[in-house]
Amino acid sequence: MNENDTKFWWQYGYVWLIIAGPLLVVIAGFITLYLAIRTPDPVIDDYYRKGIEINKTLNAERDSLAPAGQARNHAATGIKPAQP
Repeated sequence: MNENDTKFWWQYGYVWLIIAGPLLVVIAGFITLYLAIRTPDPVIDDYYRKGIEINKTLNAERDSLAPAGQARNHAATGIKPAQP
């Protein structure tokens, strides 16, 4: 820096570049807090029953792929799957 430089700290562009990052994070945090307070998460009624229904759906999807899995294993190993 030059000894004759009489600028104040806020007149340097790099200072604002350094300040801008943390300032934007703080502003984004307040916006997130506002949104979280204004629109709370809804309470799910009978969450246990809905969870059981989701598990049934997932089990049905897995079971529907069982013949394809047996055929793939047969093609890879040459061993015939047991017939139910």
